[in-house]
Amino acid sequence: MANASSGMSASDECKLKFMELKRKKTHRFIIFKIDEKLQQIVVEKAGGPDESYEAFASSLPEKDCRYGVYDFDFVTEDNCQKSKIFFIAWSPDTSRVKAKMLYASSKDRFRRELDGVHYELQATDPTEMDLQITLSPWIRAAASSAGSPVQDFYHISLSSSVRAS
Repeated sequence: MANASSGMSASDECKLKFMELKRKKTHRFIIFKIDEKLQQIVVEKAGGPDESYEAFASSLPEKDCRYGVYDFDFVTEDNCQKSKIFFIAWSPDTSRVKAKMLYASSKDRFRRELDGVHYELQATDPTEMDLQITLSPWIRAAASSAGSPVQDFYHISLSSSVRAS
């Protein structure tokens, strides 16, 4: 149930799908929404393991808030395969004020329930979701924390079938 100080709780399916993404790698991304009738955060969409970042970004609604997690694979300079999970709070300027308030008040509680998220990002329009501009500092930090700095952003692969050129 909702609580003014702590926000909405996550459904069991949210936690299960996140664990599948984190441990089994059965999903590349998950989009979550707040179901106001159920007073809970629920899974709206789970992208398959071969889905791209572009598929994730295009799954976010243009005029409504959502939460998302994306499992970002990359290859370090030492040719080591690494993965970092990003939590994205999507709150477009065109969404309803009530929705923005509801998502903002529920974000911290929900984020804490997703144990294993490495980086968090707040986005209000598609330009803030641009992979090469917005996420590259986090990706460089992820590669550095993995012990192997990435030479440059273009060496990072988004999935086994997608590579920036």
